Amino acid sequence: MNALRVVPAYRHGHERLYVCRPDGSNVAWYDREAGRVNLLGEDSRDDVLQALKPFLTGPVTVGPPPVPTPAELARLTLHPDDDLAPNRPGEALLVALDRDPGHAHRLRPDPRRRALSAEQTVGQALDALEGAGWHTLHSIALPGGDRIHHLLLGPGGLFAVHALYARKTRILVADPMVTVGRREAEPLLRRLRADADRASYALTAEVRPVLALAGPAEVTVTAQPRAVRILQDTDLADLARLGGVLKPADVEALHGMARDRNTWARV
Repeated sequence: MNALRVVPAYRHGHERLYVCRPDGSNVAWYDREAGRVNLLGEDSRDDVLQALKPFLTGPVTVGPPPVPTPAELARLTLHPDDDLAPNRPGEALLVALDRDPGHAHRLRPDPRRRALSAEQTVGQALDALEGAGWHTLHSIALPGGDRIHHLLLGPGGLFAVHALYARKTRILVADPMVTVGRREAEPLLRRLRADADRASYALTAEVRPVLALAGPAEVTVTAQPRAVRILQDTDLADLARLGGVLKPADVEALHGMARDRNTWARV
């Protein structure tokens, strides 16, 4: 086989190097992140490796493409514009700040940046649970302008997690009211329960609300809130210890449903 070409391409944010014949058909591709050369035909192995030689970094595995799991097949059928999985913590706020950074010399800090800090702190803590059967989706937009900051899915169930900036601030929780420092109290827990109910409707599965406090100085809860779990960002790993609610196949199926933007269009 002669004149093989190496063509770079990007899929879901990851670079692949495709090895093509002169007519443009593929014979293999190299996934740098996975360290694997996937051959579509064993007879082309030597020519493919010769073409890829300048691009190979470190040890690589060479063989036929792995058989996709049902969850991977579902992801492949999902249009990239509809896939919520690539969302970063605070995605909506990042986009808003990029479009309108605000005044550089304003007297008070932009509240959007504090909210972003909270979502990033909480999001990083939830992302750390990946690999133990848990998945996290960030910044899920709901009709009407509402948003679920983080959706955590795993063996212990489904949780709609709302991040609240509370750095070095006293928090008072008197269901449904939440008071942050000297600010006026607001019925935040009522909103969290409503968002969780909407998520339950969309996924046809119970979704429990969680209020995640980012860096509070002190937390006072007058009585155990109805159906809402309150955790500091440093305690979110406790959710990973919960189990016995969902089987792995159920978690994967719900994750596939939740990451589709269209799932949330009519809730």
